[in-house]
Amino acid sequence: MDSTIATLWQHVYGADHPEALSRLSELLETSRQTLAQQPTTPDPDWYRNAIVYSLYVDAFAGDFTGLTERLDYLAMLGVNTLWLLPILDSPMRDQGFDIRDFKTIRAELGGNAAFTEFIQAAHQRGIRLLFDMAVNHSSDQHPWFQAARSDRNSPFRDYYIWHPDRERYQDARLIFKGMVNSNWSYNEATDDYYFHRFYSFQPDLNYRNPEVLIAMMENFLYWKIQGVDGLRMDAIPFIWKEEGTNCEDLPTTHTLLKLIRAGLDYCEPGTLLIAEANMTPKDVVGYFGNDDECQAAYHFPLMPQFYMALAEGDRRYIEDALSPSVTPAIPEKSCWMSFLRCHDELTLEFVSPEVREKMNRYYLHDPECTFREGEGLAGRLFYLVKEDPAQALLLNAMLFATEGSPILYYGDEVGMTNDETFYRENSARTGFRDARFMNRGDMSWRKVDAALNQPGSVEHQLFHGIQQLIEWRRRLAACFHRSARFLANPDPAVYSLEREANGQRLVVAHNLSATPVEVEVDQPMTDLASNQVVMGSVGLPAYGYVWLVSDATG
Repeated sequence: MDSTIATLWQHVYGADHPEALSRLSELLETSRQTLAQQPTTPDPDWYRNAIVYSLYVDAFAGDFTGLTERLDYLAMLGVNTLWLLPILDSPMRDQGFDIRDFKTIRAELGGNAAFTEFIQAAHQRGIRLLFDMAVNHSSDQHPWFQAARSDRNSPFRDYYIWHPDRERYQDARLIFKGMVNSNWSYNEATDDYYFHRFYSFQPDLNYRNPEVLIAMMENFLYWKIQGVDGLRMDAIPFIWKEEGTNCEDLPTTHTLLKLIRAGLDYCEPGTLLIAEANMTPKDVVGYFGNDDECQAAYHFPLMPQFYMALAEGDRRYIEDALSPSVTPAIPEKSCWMSFLRCHDELTLEFVSPEVREKMNRYYLHDPECTFREGEGLAGRLFYLVKEDPAQALLLNAMLFATEGSPILYYGDEVGMTNDETFYRENSARTGFRDARFMNRGDMSWRKVDAALNQPGSVEHQLFHGIQQLIEWRRRLAACFHRSARFLANPDPAVYSLEREANGQRLVVAHNLSATPVEVEVDQPMTDLASNQVVMGSVGLPAYGYVWLVSDATG
């Protein structure tokens, strides 16, 4: 075992658990040997060119057999990475984020055998796979918790956090403000309380117990061996708790993450770890470490700035969000991941009160779409822009012009909007009026049919516009491995940026207003949409955009 791993272990657990460290070493060595026998050639940096498509398997295709049949559609769209939202065994009280068994695919999705077949089919098409691993908590139906809650002497008792009363971790904020009123819930069988940062049916794991870390490493390595290319580390900032702190983003959290990364890399480099850390960029960059923690992280605060720029026709919202003072430089091999919408809310947690008020005024078209008492907006992209395809495409163009890996949310490419029926059914089932269910309904294959077979339809316009952006982005991938240079323009509604790589120049310009504008081009360049060489003034229609390259061959 690498000495780095042993050193990191000592920093977290000291010298008090030699037997546990030996078992971790044995686990890593066995996994390394297994992976060495697999006929694969790892590409540790593959994620830097990822075009990600995020979906719920059941909502998108029913099960993994159905999803295998839909791979041709996804390949035609052009994405090269799938982010599978929760697929592990679960009571489904939080749409799968409450995990009952970390090594079992839900039976209704086809189980482990169907998933293994799907992995092989996806890899044959050059599509990599990520899925969600809730690292902070389990379901209260997990066998660990079932044993712990019924017997104080259970060996699994210390897998969770217990206290005689609620007077501990008082500075830990409520994540689901407005839906959950305490981070502690009473357990009648043992007459005490257990700690949870999310719903009461999602008890937090206790990483102070080294057995928890070893068990979770075993889970990570199990799926790595099955062929999963990356894991979204759900709720990673919360895994370490200390009294007198807010129990978020603590130093030991980062040491644990370094330990996990070092263990996976020791077995075989290339497993992508994504930090799900809904924080300001200057705090999120800590989850990259020195290229030794997560390789990728979400840029949550950028999301509302795209919408503000569009609503007010002012590029400065985006430029400010990406400026070095807000978004610091990250390690060379690290990568931001950005989206316009995802399975959760459009977060307003880190914007100013003024911007929060404006976002709710501009985009809260239905009071039921509010989330966390106004700190978030639920709803799909097409709903937010009032079903205007030009604005939907412009937002996607801005997303694809940003460095890092863009993430598409299933159905956005054909203009799916809110599913109110799904929202009401699931709110009734869970007992929580969770607005996020608005944007978690079933895939509309009727809209896909229109996109593919009805030229001139809104669905066709959106699908082919996004397909084109994906093609351009993949062709010019090298240009996105470094930060862009913003280009000046007296009109704040013109958002232009320039990128260069391998002797090639890329200029992307966007019109954030409903009024046509002219953009000056200082040298002959090829318009990728028309394949025509342009020079001088280029006209952009309302909410239009253009990608220009110095070499038409890309």
